[in-house]
Amino acid sequence: MTATERRKEAAGRVRAAEDAVARLRAGLAGVGVKLPSLRIDPVSCAGDEPAPLVDLGRCSIETALRLSERLEAKDAHDS
Repeated sequence: MTATERRKEAAGRVRAAEDAVARLRAGLAGVGVKLPSLRIDPVSCAGDEPAPLVDLGRCSIETALRLSERLEAKDAHDS
């Protein structure tokens, strides 16, 4: 694989991670949850072959409980 192909592949992985973050942010907003630190982990994007990770970040206890409630409600609804 050429250097150009590796750069394109790496850029594609970063774009996929950005898309995942955007989709997760929208999905959480749809159930009234906002993770203020939701982002792509910048360290995982470093180097010649980045392997982006989604950092869900830190949140307040209230946000964690709200997220848990939404997930439990969905689980109850799906059962």
